[in-house]
Amino acid sequence: MTPEELARFNGQNGQPAYVAVGGIIYDVSASPFWAKGNHEGAHQAGCDLTTELKSAPHITAVVERFPSVGRLTEPTQPTSASGSKLPLAIAALAILAVLFFFLR
Repeated sequence: MTPEELARFNGQNGQPAYVAVGGIIYDVSASPFWAKGNHEGAHQAGCDLTTELKSAPHITAVVERFPSVGRLTEPTQPTSASGSKLPLAIAALAILAVLFFFLR
């Protein structure tokens, strides 16, 4: 799941509350401490909390008790025409056409 996909699971509007820690996504929906996707006014569901938990008053093992529902991945970049070799091929053909015109 990408960070953008994780953000949808913020515990609001009927969505489950998911948090990521160390690349693993946990479902914290069943915890009363995560009511409406918010934990004690300090953490919001739908986020990667890896860095935030370093300063939390409890250890990561508390989050690891919840069911794991997936892994956090990097967002995929859409392939665009500028990333393909087609513009380069068109430029090469245009140069060849100009050279052919002037050298014949």
